[in-house]
Amino acid sequence: MTSTSLEQRLDRIESHLAIQQLPVRYALAVDGRDLDAWAGCFRPDVEMGRHGRGRAALRSYIEPLVRGFHRSVHQICGHRVEFTGRDTATGAVYCRAEHEVGERWIVMAILYLDEYARVGGEWYFSRRREQHWYAADVTERPQAVGFEGWEGAGRPALPDAFPAWTDFWTAFEKET
Repeated sequence: MTSTSLEQRLDRIESHLAIQQLPVRYALAVDGRDLDAWAGCFRPDVEMGRHGRGRAALRSYIEPLVRGFHRSVHQICGHRVEFTGRDTATGAVYCRAEHEVGERWIVMAILYLDEYARVGGEWYFSRRREQHWYAADVTERPQAVGFEGWEGAGRPALPDAFPAWTDFWTAFEKET
């Protein structure tokens, strides 16, 4: 083993650990309503499309959204990281989120699809896309509300968005 390969392996391990902290830092910042810490999880020049670029644009976008619920609890359940280059990676993060919306307590099962980048030696989110299975009040079964028990969550994309989902059930239906 050469010192270069050992250095590369050590960098990969340290990068993996740093990336794994991002969803935890994100969850703590959202639940604590620390919008500066939340925006600080994203690269300084984060692209916000029609909303602009940079952390200030990101913060102005998210602030009204987090005012839509009072308390929240985001529990990180699992995290896959795949490196796409020395300074880039993608990931998938499972999360169970709970939100106090007026008199309701909304529970969501979420999958975050992430892109990460190392900028100035630090790892950040470049992009974060949320998909979910359901959003329902804790007193409701998700099926009873069509998996759409909270208008703030939008329409669930999962499980249909998984590439193998449709093929799996199509093959099953042919067998029966």
